[in-house]
Amino acid sequence: MSSSPFISLVTIICNLYLFIVLLRLVLQLTRADFYNPISQGVVKATSPLILPLRKVIPAIGRLDTASLVLALAVQFLTVLLVVLLKGAYLPPVGYAIHTVAGTFYHLLNLYFGAMLISVILSWVAPGANHPGAMLVGQITAPLYRAVQRVIPPLGGLDISPIFIFLGITFLKSILAPYAV
Repeated sequence: MSSSPFISLVTIICNLYLFIVLLRLVLQLTRADFYNPISQGVVKATSPLILPLRKVIPAIGRLDTASLVLALAVQFLTVLLVVLLKGAYLPPVGYAIHTVAGTFYHLLNLYFGAMLISVILSWVAPGANHPGAMLVGQITAPLYRAVQRVIPPLGGLDISPIFIFLGITFLKSILAPYAV
């Protein structure tokens, strides 16, 4: 969607922060280890904007709505900046669609990357004690469990990642036109 280097730079910076906010949301939803150094880094990077939002926006169950609202706001800002920098026009409904679909698209990207790292780690370093490996395992475990309820491992071979990758790729292809 970007056409100039400046638009690309703005998109990359906004999407990087969106990734960090979505990672915080996922870490909280999966109840990942809060004391992991990577988790601590994510919390420090997002707290300046999330803590004020938490005073106004209460959590709903396990869902940290302040993180979700911040993710949507970052995606909305990205769409707004790209549209303004291109000199284009987008109706208000278009902003809403691009914001929600784009946020979900980036969430799928996060899970796709985590799944890819998880699969590679299962080949080269099963049971690794690195903080990053432990976090990836905690993030992807709920996906594995959900798919393994339907498709159990076949004789020691777990094919659930294949179906997760297919599902993520299918959903991303639907949402790709709305991603910035």
